Amino acid sequence: MATPATPLWEVFIRSRNGLAHRHVGSLHAVDATQALQSARDVYTRRGEGLSVWVVPSAAITASDPAERDMLFEPTGSKIYRHPTFYDVPDDVGHM
Repeated sequence: MATPATPLWEVFIRSRNGLAHRHVGSLHAVDATQALQSARDVYTRRGEGLSVWVVPSAAITASDPAERDMLFEPTGSKIYRHPTFYDVPDDVGHM
């Protein structure tokens, strides 16, 4: 059982080449080496992982959902970034 002083780590696994790492869970460990070994033991028991990342939870900075409008508003005024801004010729077919 983890003591209150044992850091929390977030675990990310990439299942195949070309795919992004995906968050699969959290665990407590005293250091990065133990976190990586524990992540391997807990989250890749069936060989589903190609690569494992462990990140201290304390190192993650997240945006506040209450500040969504302020954070993401600048992208709303740049319509050229949306695919609907461009006309696709009929002879292009499926994109």
